[in-house]
Order: sequence, then structure tokens, then C-alpha cells
Amino acid sequence: MLHFSRDEFAGRRDRLLAEMASNKLDAMLLFSQASMYWLTGYDTFGFCFFQCLVVKGDGEMRLLTRSADLRQARHTSIIEQITVWRDRGSADPTVDLRDMLEEMDLLGARIGVEWATHGLTAANGQMLEARLTSFATLKDASDLIPGLRAVKSPAEIETVREAARLGDLAFEAGLAQIKPGADEADILAAMQGAVLAGGGDYPANPFIIGSGDDALLCRYKSGRRRLDENDQLTLEWAGVKAQYHAALMRTVIVGSPSDRHLQLFDAAREALLAVEAVMRPGFTFGDVFDAHAAVMERHELARHRLSACGYSLGGTFAPSWMDTPMFVAGNAAPIVPNMTLFAHMIIADSDTGTAMTLGRTYLTTEGMAEPLSALPLDLALR
Repeated sequence: MLHFSRDEFAGRRDRLLAEMASNKLDAMLLFSQASMYWLTGYDTFGFCFFQCLVVKGDGEMRLLTRSADLRQARHTSIIEQITVWRDRGSADPTVDLRDMLEEMDLLGARIGVEWATHGLTAANGQMLEARLTSFATLKDASDLIPGLRAVKSPAEIETVREAARLGDLAFEAGLAQIKPGADEADILAAMQGAVLAGGGDYPANPFIIGSGDDALLCRYKSGRRRLDENDQLTLEWAGVKAQYHAALMRTVIVGSPSDRHLQLFDAAREALLAVEAVMRPGFTFGDVFDAHAAVMERHELARHRLSACGYSLGGTFAPSWMDTPMFVAGNAAPIVPNMTLFAHMIIADSDTGTAMTLGRTYLTTEGMAEPLSALPLDLALR
């Protein structure tokens, strides 16, 4: 059930080992499910419990996990050595991890830890630190694999292209359902159904849908409504293939758009095109945000924009498909070729109750970024 070849995984391992050597790390403790998936293909939501993939500087890998994920790891990954910690009332898996590290001859080693991940709760992190502080030297290596994952291989790019195709199909399926009186539930069902029917997957976070006043929101919330004769509907969704995401965002106008809708759409489109112009080598993630902010300022929309306008995308897991780096002010991370980046222009004018969004995923190149969606940048009207 591997989504990528063993040669692909070997190349990723070699990149990681080179970074570990550069950072003088004898081993890494991986807690991010995205890191484990990228490195080995291990595909699970079992990271809601304690699990750890240990990677030594010589390339040896061992997974510590629960019995429920033993077969999952064997079936989806290249991991050969798997240790199971036993669920019981007084279980402390950090004891099992320490014992495993000792078996791997890592006593006194310099070990990098992925602290900044949803795969390691604060409680488990405290137990880990207490258990290993006298065993080894622990260093924060949270950014090491995310930095490697941000630049995609040809095989990953092919997967993201397929995700983008599924994202376009999802919008077309949803758009066919949008009309006065339509139920948001039918729109969501059509969009997610198109992705699944096309061979894709569930996304790392729910599709965002909101109409009326809720069109100004940029998070999913429970509850459905039917569309009015004149309405606004904000959608943020992603095509997903083998856990790789290609996100898109649109605000669809039902009935006649207001003058404010048209003003905000013009600003959103201008800002997205300005962002495209600097989404290339020689610029930074902060430069991309500044291009977005400058357009919003010219349109007197500084109060109505967000403090971020996008982020990297890749193979990610719940609770979010957002990856790093992000388009925020002052982010000095450079734009380099072969990144897959989602840029979203989100305008929420609470003064007038008007929403407008526009966004799509790009592949960076040696020159201008390539949009991966074939959807036009037109105001969607129904």
C-alpha cells in the first residue's frame, strides 16, 4: 500500500540524515504524523495516542506505537522494526521509549525532538522530558523535517497535480447544487463525494462552508441552512490525493451581487495577482504577504483582511491541512522552486456584512508560479 516508491523514500531518508549530521544529531524522535508519513509512508490517525518513530544517524528506524497500529504500520509503511507499548491503567509509554533508545545504543546521545506538533501533547511531552533528560541531550528539531517537506519531489508534484484536479471537480459538483433554496448539506455532499469518487481522500480538516452572515467565517462550524434568493456562500475546500492537498477558496454570489461584493472581488483578484508576481525565487514568504497587504491598503481594506494570506501544502493530517512556511509579515523563509503553496485572499467586511474570498494552489518554478487549478478567476454567480 505504498503511495511512493522505495527509492523515493530512500531519497527522503538521505536528505534527513544529511540534515541531522549538519545539526550534529545522533538521532531524531519523530512525533509528527506528517513527518512519519513523508519518511516511511506510515498512514494513520493513531497519533492521537503516544507514538514515536526513532531515526538514528546511521539510518536505522524503529517505531513505538500501540497494538491498534501495528498492522497499520506494517501495511502502509517501509518500517520494519516495530515495538508495541501495552495499553493498561498505569501505562507510561515513555518507559518503553527509553528502553528502546537504550537498545539502540543512544544513551548519552544528542537527540532531536519534534516538540511542536499535534502528535505530542503537552502532558506526553512533560513525561518525555522527565524520562529522558538524564538519559540523553534533547534538542528542539521541530523545524527540520517540515523544511525538507516544503520542497516537493517530482513524484509528490504529480500527486499534488492530481489533488488539484480533484479540487476542480469538487467545485464543479458543488456549483451545480448552488441555487436559491439549496441546502448547504447537499453542496458539501456533492463536493466531498466528487473527491472520493475520483479516488481521493478525506481532507485533514473539514471543508469550510458558510452562507449569509456565516460567509464571513473562515472556519468550519456545525449547522446547515438553506440559501436565500440573494445570498453569499464562502467555500474553502481541497482536492486530496494520498494525503496531499491542493486547496481552493471562492465566495459564490446567489442572485445579484451588491456593489460591495463587486468592489471586494476586484480587490481580492488584484491582490491574488500581486501575490503571484512575487511567488518566485528571489522573494520571501514575507514578501508575498506584503504584496497582498499593499493591495488591501490601497483599497482601504486593512481592517477587513487577515494577518496571513496562505501557506505551504503537502501530505498533512488532522487537525489541519495548513503546513509551513506561512505567508505572514516578516517571514524570511525563501521561495524556492518545487514548493506547493496556497494563497488565499480573504476579506470579511463586518461593517456591511459582506464577504469575499479567492484562492488557489500554486507550484513554484524557476520563474513565475504555476496555478494548479484550471478554475477561472471570475466572480462565481448563481
